[in-house]
Amino acid sequence: MTTILITGANKGLGFEAARQLVAVGHQVYLGSRDAERGERAAALVGARAVQLDVTDDASVAAAAKLVEAGGGLDVLVNNAGIAPEWTDDNTVIGAADLTAELMRSTLDTNVIGMVRVLHAFLPLLRRSAAPVVVNVSSGLASVSRVATPGVRAYNYEGVAYPASKAAVNMLTVQYAKAFPDIRVNAVEPGFTGTDLNRGSGAQTVQQGAEIIVRMAQIGPDGPTGTCFDARGTLAW
Repeated sequence: MTTILITGANKGLGFEAARQLVAVGHQVYLGSRDAERGERAAALVGARAVQLDVTDDASVAAAAKLVEAGGGLDVLVNNAGIAPEWTDDNTVIGAADLTAELMRSTLDTNVIGMVRVLHAFLPLLRRSAAPVVVNVSSGLASVSRVATPGVRAYNYEGVAYPASKAAVNMLTVQYAKAFPDIRVNAVEPGFTGTDLNRGSGAQTVQQGAEIIVRMAQIGPDGPTGTCFDARGTLAW
């Protein structure tokens, strides 16, 4: 039985990925910034709740100790992320109105938080016989897509979220090179209806979580340092 930790998993893609992975027999730690919400979500899918705020050193360290005491970790899914540039009326804060604070808060969760979690859990992963890291990215992280007229991503006006996910892609490549014994990949779930985009996504969480679940279950001979969506490999 594989032991998997998913950050930001009390709702949305993380919750659905936890549900699907538990259903096929894995032990899943459901990470949640809010302990009470995490407990409720974990109970619904048969996972183990762990309080984990990726922006807080003490929270991440405590979560690592809890998972270590439970027997270790085989798979880390870095799913926690925010997109504060999406407003409540479904408009996007673009370059003209981008502030340093908006950029800072986005990077703090989506990039620095990921590094914080990786640093804390790498020692546990390296003890696994088949360690895997799945970093949840976005098609908006692709510079080639965003820069190509006629491609849907070209019309996206936001800056902070795509920039943060582009950094996630770079983290994926560099960690894959640094740790060749760990399968480290990024995934693009697609434009999924979640709280992140105020429910405006074009597909369900069941559809979006499929690539996360698939890549969380790859073996030691699986790919590394690559980005995938449901159809296959994506260009950076």
